[in-house]
Amino acid sequence: MKSFLDTIFFRSNNLDYISQNIKDLTKKTPAHKIFKAINSFSSESEIRYVGGCIRKIINKEKADDIDLATNLEPNQVCEALEKNNIKYYETGVQHGTITAVIEKYKFEITTLREDISTDGRHAKVQFSKNWKEDASRRDFTINSIYSDGDGNLFDPYDGKKDLENGLVNFIGDTNKRIKEDYLRILRYLRFFVNYSKNPHSLEVIRKLKMNIGGVSKLSKDRLLDELKKITQLNTLEKLAKDKISLELIQIIFPELKNINIFSKLNSTKKNMFKGADFIFLLSLMIIDETDNTDYFLYKFNISKKDQKRIKIIDNFYKEKTQSKTLTENNMNKVFYYDGKQAVIDILNFMLIKSKKFENTFKELIEIYENKLIPTMPIGADMLMTKYKISEGKQLGAKLKMIEEEWVKNNFQISDQQVENIINN
Repeated sequence: MKSFLDTIFFRSNNLDYISQNIKDLTKKTPAHKIFKAINSFSSESEIRYVGGCIRKIINKEKADDIDLATNLEPNQVCEALEKNNIKYYETGVQHGTITAVIEKYKFEITTLREDISTDGRHAKVQFSKNWKEDASRRDFTINSIYSDGDGNLFDPYDGKKDLENGLVNFIGDTNKRIKEDYLRILRYLRFFVNYSKNPHSLEVIRKLKMNIGGVSKLSKDRLLDELKKITQLNTLEKLAKDKISLELIQIIFPELKNINIFSKLNSTKKNMFKGADFIFLLSLMIIDETDNTDYFLYKFNISKKDQKRIKIIDNFYKEKTQSKTLTENNMNKVFYYDGKQAVIDILNFMLIKSKKFENTFKELIEIYENKLIPTMPIGADMLMTKYKISEGKQLGAKLKMIEEEWVKNNFQISDQQVENIINN
């Protein structure tokens, strides 16, 4: 049963933009099925939106990830979902999280909790029925805003007001919050550059710096996951222009040697790279003429596919850094052997790195975006039949030489060129 204090003092029924958008989130996604399943489980059961999705709606951003909090324990959540034929899996059941899956949507449902002990990386928790207690263990006021499916807010730490005023405030004692989970140092930077309308609090910065050594206790996967959330063009631009934030991020990720490049982009380049993905933006920050890239890839768990993508840019940058070498003929080798993505990455990389906008890069990008990788017209069978070359090492060597000449000549080769290679 919702308490009297909960209703009178902490709920606000905002019937304008916020309320309507929360209602739309409930109606236009399968979230309404989750609300029905949990709210109908018992007379006291309740579920609310929490965290990022509410923060984003208040800030007029797109609400993507949908997180929910409930006063049911994980086994009861599973039971409620099963009764309503909703698929789920146990994401982090020891911490009270169940992920429900409906159509293309995933909903993280976490039981109200309170911390028993923390070590800077993980917390030992016990489940709770107390919504304010659950809010008190969260990191920032702007992340401790809850709402029911109809847009009625439960905001015990005035997170909505802080968000509207551009304040990123820790809940309770800043030092204690940081020591509970050192990842909050990075999270502070992400939220500050995205939401703050005020200078840093010098006291908060002092406490962040006091505790920054604790980041070494965090797993590399958690650090990389948070870096992915920070690595968006607008966020990186703001971060690179904020001296204090830049200093802290480079202490945590010293390999991001070129992050300040994002403070120097002109409007044309910013517009071109609005949709750039994490791997490409990461390559801009770590690739230089040293082994910095190799060290970052060794240190962090990045997929083999993405490692290869970064290394192709890295190797090309070290070998050919002048724009005059980036002709269509020179890029065909990369296109043929490494694929379209590699060529586009290299050209975009060089475009960002160039001191002025190069129309050549843009023209080449357009060419390769619409180009299909050709098939070599000459094969082993032809050489064996027409030129009587026996199967073996000589055949392979001649075929490779012909292929290289074909690629070098913009995927064209004459009969005379083939004969010259065969006869040499």
